[in-house]
Amino acid sequence: MQKNLNQPRGPRIISWNTTLKCNLRCSHCYINAQDKPLKTELTTVQGKQVIDQIAELGRCVLVLSGGEPLLRSDIFELAEYALQKNLIPTLGTNGTLIDKSVAERIRGVGIQKVAISLDSSTPPVHDSFRGVEGAWDKAVAGIKACIDSDVEVQLNVTMTKQNYTDLDKIIEMAKGLGVKSMHLFFLVPTGRGRNLLDLSPETYEQLLRDALSRNTIDFEVKPTCAPQFMRVAKQMGADVSRWSRGCIAGVSYCRILPDGQVTPCPYLPVSVGNMMATPLSHIWANSEVLNTLRDSSKLKGKCGKCDYNSVCGGCRARAYGLTSYCSGASVQSTKAAVEGDFLAADPWCTYSPTK
Repeated sequence: MQKNLNQPRGPRIISWNTTLKCNLRCSHCYINAQDKPLKTELTTVQGKQVIDQIAELGRCVLVLSGGEPLLRSDIFELAEYALQKNLIPTLGTNGTLIDKSVAERIRGVGIQKVAISLDSSTPPVHDSFRGVEGAWDKAVAGIKACIDSDVEVQLNVTMTKQNYTDLDKIIEMAKGLGVKSMHLFFLVPTGRGRNLLDLSPETYEQLLRDALSRNTIDFEVKPTCAPQFMRVAKQMGADVSRWSRGCIAGVSYCRILPDGQVTPCPYLPVSVGNMMATPLSHIWANSEVLNTLRDSSKLKGKCGKCDYNSVCGGCRARAYGLTSYCSGASVQSTKAAVEGDFLAADPWCTYSPTK
């Protein structure tokens, strides 16, 4: 059968929010996780159907996230099934529920990597951010349990005004724990994080430079959901060959919600279809939103005329959130969909295009 050359390449990474249920109360939670699951969350059978549809698009990394994915009783069954389907299952977790037995189960079912959130080198800031006292201690214990069980750990750190000066101490702590990579996330106005005070664009730019300057062969420090890092890396003369593009939302990445809805990324609450009604292959190839995101010539403002727009693209979720009067709305909200403009210029970018 001849391949349709007009079909977009399949995603390299898919994040699946497997549940809305969570045991923490993070102040910045983009999905507004709760203490109970969504009533319409996918069953185990439906979850395997989701995995089947993903596998049809080709091999990719499948991030099993939440909420807290370890609160799904079938999470290991789903991970094992994903591996059987030639996908690369990873786990995105707060780490507080991982002990030796859980870590060994993670390794046993073939989960390739565990990303654990940790926002400070000391407990107070992390616990305050995560809304539960003792969260830092449990997360660190979870990291140690994974390392001791030969499970690769990636540290996810959300950078804010409260912790950005702690970056070097967090890096040293991560190295001391045996972690090999650390991804820095930056707040996007969505979910519970829509009204949080945040970093200035200038501090954000400096943090990108700080992160890239601390990136080594033995320890990766990578800004994530921070597309300007590609521009900054090029300006610094860094090797960018292992990274494809700054913003990959809808280009090589998408997110699946607990009920099967698909959005371009976790921070861009625009539904492009539901996998229980429309196959992912059709959504991926035919969504007007996704196809628009793949065309950098459609970007507006200074992003549209920027000499780096094909490698950066600006944060489409931040543009959407900051042009919407209802940035915390759910994907069902038509108001947010009408008011938000994901093609607008990224307000956090300090660069002035030369074009």
